[in-house]
Amino acid sequence: MKSNSCVGRVGLGLAAALVVSTAPVRAQVPLTTYMDSKGYLDVQALTCAQLANTYQEDADYLAAWYSGWYNGLAKKHFVHITRTKADEHQVIVYCKANPNVKVIEAIDTIFKNEK
Repeated sequence: MKSNSCVGRVGLGLAAALVVSTAPVRAQVPLTTYMDSKGYLDVQALTCAQLANTYQEDADYLAAWYSGWYNGLAKKHFVHITRTKADEHQVIVYCKANPNVKVIEAIDTIFKNEK
């Protein structure tokens, strides 16, 4: 992913976590289910469906990571909280409609559509 496609907006990574609360009811699994044998999770490969299938607290943890990642790419040290709430909803809707899409692609699509 190119960093310039998502810089300037902060907190959309947090939106991905809310997918969990709107996903169809099914057995939730720990985020560790998706880690490799060394304990790492490839956040660039995680799909909307995988995120939606994890526990809320795991999704919240991952959302904080995405937010920090995007903040770092944008070299930003702040977040616009009210704008983030609207962005969160957009990611939820997109991920529900596109469960096989990677979370970072869903966030990137939202960023591009807002421009």
